Amino acid sequence: MIIFNFFVVSLRHNLNIIIVMKKYISLSVACPYCMKSLMDEEIKLNGFPGIKLNIRTETDRGTIHLCSLYECFDHKSDIPIKDGEIVEFSCPHCNKELLVKEECHLCDAPMVSLMLKTGGRVSICSRKGCSNHYVAFQDLSTELSSFYNYFGE
Repeated sequence: MIIFNFFVVSLRHNLNIIIVMKKYISLSVACPYCMKSLMDEEIKLNGFPGIKLNIRTETDRGTIHLCSLYECFDHKSDIPIKDGEIVEFSCPHCNKELLVKEECHLCDAPMVSLMLKTGGRVSICSRKGCSNHYVAFQDLSTELSSFYNYFGE
């Protein structure tokens, strides 16, 4: 789903108006192992279903809901997570750990990989406070076409 956020900026006493559009994309993801949806319709962040994951910190276990809007870092967790702490993420259905062997190029923490329902994957850093994340496609032609058809212009 795509949301358009409109900003109207007035210049020189309303003589010129510039409209800036920012596109928000809500990503639907699944576990790369059991392929079950990780979307939680009951817990919404910014009006969209949250991405539900099990988490483990150095001292506790719990559940986290990540905002499904790309470029949004909002989340809700039922346990405290310290800034800078590396968190282990796992699927709430099959309990498989979602950390991959890839390291974050910003902070060297392990990356977490989730499957996009449209094809491809989204990866996020496992360190709280790190903003590294990206979308990747394996079969660029097919998956990018599917992504474009789903999200459109």
